[in-house]
Formats: sequence, structure tokens, C-alpha cells
Amino acid sequence: MTNPNDFSEDGTDRPHAGALQHAGVPQYGAIPQYDAPQYGVAPQQGAAPATEPDSNLGWAILSTVLCCLPLGIVSIVKATSVGRLWAMGDYAGAQQAADDAKKFAIWSAVASVVFWLIFSIVWG
Repeated sequence: MTNPNDFSEDGTDRPHAGALQHAGVPQYGAIPQYDAPQYGVAPQQGAAPATEPDSNLGWAILSTVLCCLPLGIVSIVKATSVGRLWAMGDYAGAQQAADDAKKFAIWSAVASVVFWLIFSIVWG
């Protein structure tokens, strides 16, 4: 590391150009690095997908009201998180939440059909 008190070879009392730069001090008139990554923000891998994935909120609500309530509520929670994740830039997380919402809505419908089949066989 160079000493910041080293002066340039031309006899002026300014430190030579590399002394302050190597010490981590920005030089006067230096262009700030606006493209440097911010703390706590993960760098994006590639461009954003064109459109936000379908949240399947309609299916989640229908499966909650008409089918199995617990699985339907999980489906609604997953479906409502799609927009928030997309806005935060977590595109893979938004797609995963949309897929999970669809999966729980389907499980809710299947659980309802199984319940009614068993109910009709036992008490039918």
C-alpha cells in the first residue's frame, strides 16, 4: 500500500494520483459507482420475465368456500403472496407461490370429493 503523504514527482504538494485511490479515498471529481450492488439486495440473474404468473386466487377462493376449508386457506395465502413477491423482484418465488396456490386448491377439491364419497358410502 502506498503512503498518502507521498508527493508527486513534479514537485507539487499534491499526493500522486494512485496514493489516495489505493487508500480507499475517492478522488475529487471521480465518478460515483451507481451500478455497485446495494447491501441486502441480491443481484438479479438475467432479465425479468415478461408477465406476472397467474396467482390462481379465484380457484383458491372457490376451493375454500366449496371444498376443504383448511387447504383452501393455505391456497389463498399462497395466491395473495404472488403479487408481493413479483413486486420485490423474486420472480422464481412468485412462480413457486402461484404453483403452490394451484396445488393446494386442487388438493382441497380432491379432499372434498374423497370426503363426500366416503360420507355417501358410510351413511348412504
